[in-house]
Amino acid sequence: MRLILLASGEFAVPTLRSLHAQDQYEIACVITQPDRSAGRGRRTSPTPVKHAAAELGLEVMEAPSVNDPDMIARVVERNAALGLVIAFGQKLGPALLEAFPLGCVNLHASLLPKYRGAAPFQWAVINGEERTGVTVFRLTGRMDGGAVLTKRWTYIKPEETAAELHDRLAQIGPDAVAAALEMFADGGVPEGELQDDQAATKAPKLTKQDGHITFDIPARELANRICGLWSWPGATCTYVSQSGQRSERVILARARPAEAGGTTLPPGQVDERLFVSTAEGYLELLELKPESSRLMTWPEFVNGRRVTPGDHFVPVD
Repeated sequence: MRLILLASGEFAVPTLRSLHAQDQYEIACVITQPDRSAGRGRRTSPTPVKHAAAELGLEVMEAPSVNDPDMIARVVERNAALGLVIAFGQKLGPALLEAFPLGCVNLHASLLPKYRGAAPFQWAVINGEERTGVTVFRLTGRMDGGAVLTKRWTYIKPEETAAELHDRLAQIGPDAVAAALEMFADGGVPEGELQDDQAATKAPKLTKQDGHITFDIPARELANRICGLWSWPGATCTYVSQSGQRSERVILARARPAEAGGTTLPPGQVDERLFVSTAEGYLELLELKPESSRLMTWPEFVNGRRVTPGDHFVPVD
């Protein structure tokens, strides 16, 4: 089968490599987002998919606007039967969808219809889901609302961060995509299973503001939020020593509830066990990153900053 991959993010790379290694699939080209500048030096860098495609010797087309008529004409010229979309970053319009005789399918990092949107696995962790997975579905004009072809699920591990879950789901993706593409063998066009829109939930794009946490919520809820926000935007707060001599912004990367029930300390205060008080129960910090330093364990932070009972964590200004 001849296909075109429309993808940008790291999530798509395992599937790209898997398809390239299989003789029954021919990747006519890869369409990705343009190179972008990032970091303090504003260095321009390619998308992860462009980098991987170049290593594999595949044709790459950058698309500032994938629905531009010239881009659609270039797609038609490649004579691909199917479009495969994975973490691309642009919505495909009707004209582009119709450029593929067999249509387009999308690999999405949730068990649809739950968590439609830009941050599905992050919200699954934040909301304390026990399991999640990936879904391959027929692409339509409705956001993540097309008929489902295949699903693969996995449990979310205790204290697993969204970044770790992302990498595991990316490795599950190739199997789901292979099963879906089998349905198109010999030119067949599978209808798929319609989604139950009544069961749909949203997973909107995260913002930096979403990372500004407070400790006036239950420990379990806060631990889920901390893990779900890592590695971006990060659960951000300020560590303040009891003496007031140290105030440092930190990003909490991993945590777990240490004890349920009531607390006698104000939310955010460190107790004698070096747990942190919340609105309901205590929180055990596991990993964090000072704003100007590397990711470290809680004991490393405690030793380096000489954390003592009475120190506390407060919301950022």
